[in-house]
Amino acid sequence: MHKKLLLIVLDGVGVGALPDAAQYGDAGAHTLKHVLAHKPKLENLWRLGLANIEGSGLADPAKSPEACYGRMRACSPGKDTTTGHWEICGAVLDQPFPVFPNGFPAGFMHQYEAAIGQETLGNYPASGTAILEGLGQEHMATGKPIVYTSADSVFQIAAHEAICPIEELYRYCEIARDMLTGPLAVGRVIARPFVGMPGDFKRTGRRKDFSLLPPPNLLDALSGAGLLTYGVGKIEDIFCHRGLTKSNHASGNPACIQATLEAMERDSSGLIFTNLVDFDMLYGHRNDAGGFYDALAAFDAALPGIIARMNAQDLLVLTADHGCDPAHPGTDHTREYAPLIVYGKTLGGGVDLGTRDTFADIAATALAFFGVPQDQAIAGTSVLPLLR
Repeated sequence: MHKKLLLIVLDGVGVGALPDAAQYGDAGAHTLKHVLAHKPKLENLWRLGLANIEGSGLADPAKSPEACYGRMRACSPGKDTTTGHWEICGAVLDQPFPVFPNGFPAGFMHQYEAAIGQETLGNYPASGTAILEGLGQEHMATGKPIVYTSADSVFQIAAHEAICPIEELYRYCEIARDMLTGPLAVGRVIARPFVGMPGDFKRTGRRKDFSLLPPPNLLDALSGAGLLTYGVGKIEDIFCHRGLTKSNHASGNPACIQATLEAMERDSSGLIFTNLVDFDMLYGHRNDAGGFYDALAAFDAALPGIIARMNAQDLLVLTADHGCDPAHPGTDHTREYAPLIVYGKTLGGGVDLGTRDTFADIAATALAFFGVPQDQAIAGTSVLPLLR
């Protein structure tokens, strides 16, 4: 019988500030506790053991959790999407990606504008919605793309789909990706297309991320062993398509959940790696705790359907890549522990996996699950020996 490991990243769903959070301006951050404060508990996640995780701050933990549970430290410096996902796959960074709190150097921007044949607007840190409010109308009048960054290592380019064709926006991003090297090598260049009119701009689902090429990682090891590596959502962007045998670039949590269910029907063994971005993108960055909760409730309602499609050998792993506390000052990611929930129909639940030293323990667990040797380039310690 084929067996699969379902790895679902609840993007931005941190479970409390890491010991070094103050260095990032994130002391006191706790995405899960602040989102769930004074809200009904999420029955299926509670049943698996979410509230049993050390430091979760959640009331009424399950008396007999159906899954094994714990939390993981981020070993790599930083708190961005690329760093978190790479570490989950066993690639631990020793240096953070560069950030640009004052915008990108003027010399670089002049070179970039010459390369794309167009002047730009912006070039400062901002939230995606705020910069559209501030510069969207001027962009529509001039055609100049909007460049901005954040506390994360990103070079973002926003353009209205009626003003700048989507392929032209992607071309701008590809040029930036090629030029941003050395000390300017940001983790991601991101295309941010939008539509609408001043006062009612909306970003569309045709966002595209252009990441650096990752180091050797779990996806390389599994695909090299002849196993399925199926990316759902923005996984293919984060890993530059490397190590993936199949992708479905679904947009938004509902579409990604449906794509995951469809991938589970494939007649092959391997990894289904899903990113659920809405928690972070739509709600964390917009300080919308209510919307964040509703999205978690929707995922909780979808969990029984995911579990129902699992066979006796399958393994479900739920985690996050960083925090994005909507109640924390600012609109950026927060430096937090990631939850770890491991469930299998033939596994006994209730094992406290404790606090793991690195997100990379997921990579080591996946390799052990499929019996693929763990190369020394891939960090982490498998939790399989702890599972009953």
